[in-house]
Amino acid sequence: MVGDIYKKNYVGNRIAINFKENSISYEQLDKKVLAFAAYLKKLGIRNGDRVVLSCPNCPEFVYSYLGTVRGGAIIVPINLLLTMGEIQYIVNDCEAKYMIVHQNILKYANITQDMLEKALGITIIIIDEKFEQHISEISTEGLESFSDENAVSTFLYTSGTTGKQKAVMLTHKNLLVNAEQCRAGLHANHEDSYLCVLPMFHAFAFTACILMPLYSGSTITIMESFKPKEVIETLGTKEITIFMGVPSMYAVIIKANKEHISFPKLRIGVCGGSSLPIEIYKQVKEIYKVPIIEGYGLTEASPAATFNPTYGIQKPGSIGLPLKGIECKIVDEEGNELPTGEVGELILRGENIMLGYYNDPEETARTLKGGWLHTGDMAKMDEEGYLYIVDRKKDMVNVSGLNVYPREIEEVLYQFPKVHEAAVIGVPDKLRGEYVKAFVVLNEDEECNSKELIQFLSDRLASYKIPREIEFLQSLPKNSTGKIMKKVLREQL
Repeated sequence: MVGDIYKKNYVGNRIAINFKENSISYEQLDKKVLAFAAYLKKLGIRNGDRVVLSCPNCPEFVYSYLGTVRGGAIIVPINLLLTMGEIQYIVNDCEAKYMIVHQNILKYANITQDMLEKALGITIIIIDEKFEQHISEISTEGLESFSDENAVSTFLYTSGTTGKQKAVMLTHKNLLVNAEQCRAGLHANHEDSYLCVLPMFHAFAFTACILMPLYSGSTITIMESFKPKEVIETLGTKEITIFMGVPSMYAVIIKANKEHISFPKLRIGVCGGSSLPIEIYKQVKEIYKVPIIEGYGLTEASPAATFNPTYGIQKPGSIGLPLKGIECKIVDEEGNELPTGEVGELILRGENIMLGYYNDPEETARTLKGGWLHTGDMAKMDEEGYLYIVDRKKDMVNVSGLNVYPREIEEVLYQFPKVHEAAVIGVPDKLRGEYVKAFVVLNEDEECNSKELIQFLSDRLASYKIPREIEFLQSLPKNSTGKIMKKVLREQL
């Protein structure tokens, strides 16, 4: 199961995790995870109970996640940039009874445990030095690991195509299968050493940077956040062989590495989250002399679906070939498979595909049809089976690998008393993939500036969802039915 995914290929004294100056062996990791599982059982958490996790990149994230699911509960990792209102929505929607919070989160938010419990109405478990000491004293004798691979292990919240946040239900089997698919796709083994700088609450980071390495018996070096100089130093000195990043990270590393320090042990750079610009792809290959493996995935697929081959032809601009055990098709609006080269919707099938959306049978039925996951992404396939994303979901904006749905921002804009109409789009950005831009029409005789609107939004939305630009217009372009034509707004940029 996911809770003991490391059991298959690990050696007890081999290093599982490096964090700052500390190294944790696989034997020590196992003891931590078992103790955490036993502690949650002692609290009364049972199979299927939802446990929200708010924790930065650190070993405690791994212990919390694996310990929770090892006991049969469902873990719900959340984005650390969410506002209290957004967190409250998730807590209520998934019907969580407990929330695990790292002490640094409380310090950053300047909030106490009592304040948080009162605000959210659930039991808060604080991870700090006292907690670590406490669980080390708990007996794990007789603790039975959860063993139902078809049970849900994880809820991951995604906005979906409608803008409403929904919980993607991933089973133990979904994640175990995808970890193996990723391992096979990268030809990874226990001799590899991974650098994890992506936020671990994200599906790409946790499957590719944590579950896959642990499944392979490899070593993971965890960094709290992406700091270019530290990443460059770590790649050069820690014998990292596999680096996972998003396009903006590669762009920054190229710019920051003015001395062109080489990374002799690095054998693969993996890029996901959003499309990698061909120019950055070429620069990375030229400077670092390593293959850049671009792939594709989405939370509903656990998340990885395709990779360019590690050993073989890597095509710039392509998301590569389906991973082992995953079927991909390009279909028209009626679901008919299209010929090579024609653009249609990319659909996927495999054991890595989600169980569905929690408490949302209608959206589940729209997304999972006949066993196929309809991604909403427009793509094409060449004669050799390589896939190319032509356009992403109609309105989605991709900010540094994080999905931002315009409708959610528009709904908040409409709450501002002076706003008459609003439309939000994504604008291409070389560093972050895209940034958010809003077009606003004010009510007659009203006056407002960007600063006033941004302050209003900042109190209600995570920082990465806040528009970088707000343009005030007299009217928005509409079609004959009155629908706002975002295509026209994009063309006017």
